[in-house]
Amino acid sequence: MSAAIASLVSYGSDSDSENESESNTGAEKVEQVDPDATAHLKPLQSGHTMSLAVLNSAPEVAVKEAVETGSHLDPSLKEVTFNPTYDTMFAPEFGPVNPFKTQQMAAPRNMLSGYAEPAHVNDFMFEQQRRTFSTYGYALDPSVDTHHSSSNSYVGAVDEAEKNKGLTVFESGHKKTEKRKKVKGGDAGEIDNFLGPWAKYVDERDMAKPSEEEQKELDEIMAKRQKKGRNEEENPAEEKTILHVKDMYDYQGRSYLHVPQDVGINLRSVDVPDKCYLPKKQIHVWSGHTKGVSAIRLFPNSGHLLLSCSMDCKIKLWEVYNERRCIRTFIGHSKAVRDICFNNSGTQFLSAAYDRYLKLWDSETGGLLLRDIPVDFKYIAEPSMHSMPAVTLSPNGKWLACQSMDNQILIFGAQNRFRLNKKKVFKGHMVAGYACQVDFSPDMSYVVSGDADGKLNIWDWKTTKLYHRIKAHDKVCISALWHPHETSKVITCGWDGQIKLWD
Repeated sequence: MSAAIASLVSYGSDSDSENESESNTGAEKVEQVDPDATAHLKPLQSGHTMSLAVLNSAPEVAVKEAVETGSHLDPSLKEVTFNPTYDTMFAPEFGPVNPFKTQQMAAPRNMLSGYAEPAHVNDFMFEQQRRTFSTYGYALDPSVDTHHSSSNSYVGAVDEAEKNKGLTVFESGHKKTEKRKKVKGGDAGEIDNFLGPWAKYVDERDMAKPSEEEQKELDEIMAKRQKKGRNEEENPAEEKTILHVKDMYDYQGRSYLHVPQDVGINLRSVDVPDKCYLPKKQIHVWSGHTKGVSAIRLFPNSGHLLLSCSMDCKIKLWEVYNERRCIRTFIGHSKAVRDICFNNSGTQFLSAAYDRYLKLWDSETGGLLLRDIPVDFKYIAEPSMHSMPAVTLSPNGKWLACQSMDNQILIFGAQNRFRLNKKKVFKGHMVAGYACQVDFSPDMSYVVSGDADGKLNIWDWKTTKLYHRIKAHDKVCISALWHPHETSKVITCGWDGQIKLWD
């Protein structure tokens, strides 16, 4: 304890002694300091001035007047919290303005056709103006906000709007024209005298009188016919045939009707292919008709021969395999041949033409077996159904595919009752006015048909979905046949005069 107190005393005495010694020698030290070192601590003397040098260490930068210093807007903002200028609102998003942009290109737009702003329109008002425009050709201008109608507040037929005083379809008050009255059709119980919906109108004319120019033209036509003095309908054309191959029979005495066995497929088989596939490319073209081809038919069962008829009044028989030559031409109709059909064995076929004759031919010799049959045809139609000029039986014999004139293929049951299958309707092609032939694939997987645009259409049988479409002909593709023994070979014909094979 005593030792600690002694050390503290000694510490204090040492510090005091040091302070005293410093104070004694301080005056001597101050006098020895350089006066220039303490010049900044002394007050300024009167009459003595000092100059300060300014040093700028920043590099020189050229400042352009075109540099924008204003605020920029985010184009994604929906609300602005301050009042921007026009230049700020329509400034480019990135970089300077393109000097080569036209006024139309520089206009603001949020869609391809321009700039559209969201607006609320009453459903009733919109429908009212739409109907008014479609009926009278004018409607209120949606961009003009005014309660008083004027010529500037309408679009479309402004003159018609002024004439009707801007009335809409609901306000115009136009009276509907009275319906034409029909002749009463009698009692429905009397079948012979009942007219029903087929009755004529009261003011309907039975005959139309031609004008003076039309009457002169008709007289000239009748005079030319009388000078010729011939009736093509009563005098049938002379029948003849042309053989285009060198030898009609082979070394064994077999004609071209014999089914070949060296084509890589069994044409005598009664079994259908297991799986059929969509044709993709053209592999052959049969050309020989000078006008449009009306119909084609394959030889029954085997399909090794192809029969075609054309608007050039000729019928031709072709090879489907080997060299694919034209074997024989049958000539005997005076007008375009509309359709042809083999018998079950293929030894004979019928031809029907617009000269009102049916002719029975021998497929092997080309001779005519039967004719002098003038056919008077008559159309029988049901008012609730469209015309169906082409019908095809399915390979399994259960269904009939009918080409309807309302651009769809209808399927009817061919067994028991003739009933429409409403689940099997094939659409997507345009055939109105053309009797395009329909066909099935051998395994009943696909339905094929031509159309008025010259295309080959292929549908799936189960889903009725349009699978594939091929541009087959330049004009109407009037018929399409799927080979009964091939998995993907389809034959088409068109009004361009060509017959094509697809695989």
